[in-house]
Amino acid sequence: MIEESTFHRRLKPLENLPADGLMLHEVYASVQGESTYAGVPCTFVRTTACHLRCSYCDTPHAFTQGSPWTLEAVVEEVKGLGISLVEITGGEPLLQENVYPLMTRLCDEGHTVLLETSGACDISGVDPRVVRIMDLKTPSSGELAANLWENLEHLTPKDEVKFVVGSREDYLWCREVLERYDLAKRATVLMGVVFSELEPRDLVEWIVEDRLPVRMQLQMHKYIWDAKERGV
Repeated sequence: MIEESTFHRRLKPLENLPADGLMLHEVYASVQGESTYAGVPCTFVRTTACHLRCSYCDTPHAFTQGSPWTLEAVVEEVKGLGISLVEITGGEPLLQENVYPLMTRLCDEGHTVLLETSGACDISGVDPRVVRIMDLKTPSSGELAANLWENLEHLTPKDEVKFVVGSREDYLWCREVLERYDLAKRATVLMGVVFSELEPRDLVEWIVEDRLPVRMQLQMHKYIWDAKERGV
């Protein structure tokens, strides 16, 4: 588990957050690069701050960079972009209490709302209309102990569980978790590789060999744009 002092230090960017607002890193329109919604135009609302430090994190700039937004300003910005699909991502969105009313407001406005979360925060309080895309941290992430296993009890068939695989060891761990918790009957299970660390074809071969009930995915945006490019 994360030491308390480290946890609070990582949340320092949220210290001066107004009571009625959110600290956001960016809001932008692109196409969804992952999940069962891959390829669909999507507005991304990226929050600031994360209490985890995954080895393969591709958005470390969101740990500290951001500015305060009112909920009304976020809703108006999303409305102005004119895209029905919205993903709340981070950072770790569920570290900010006001993300809950934001998701509800966006659902009320008629949006399909996706939540990308680490799986290290309680998902039970999320509006049931939201599609929760929840990571389960693999051994190579360095954050295995952060997995909140109680979250599995709150999953529904419309939700998605994501594994990011960086090695054969990760894959074998994922396979065991799939079997132990019968995950494919709880939610859609996604499996992808750590970009540039594991060959996608290797993961495909393992999945097919073991007949795993999962959906293989690639991070589409990293093949369209440079993997380090922001706002895509």
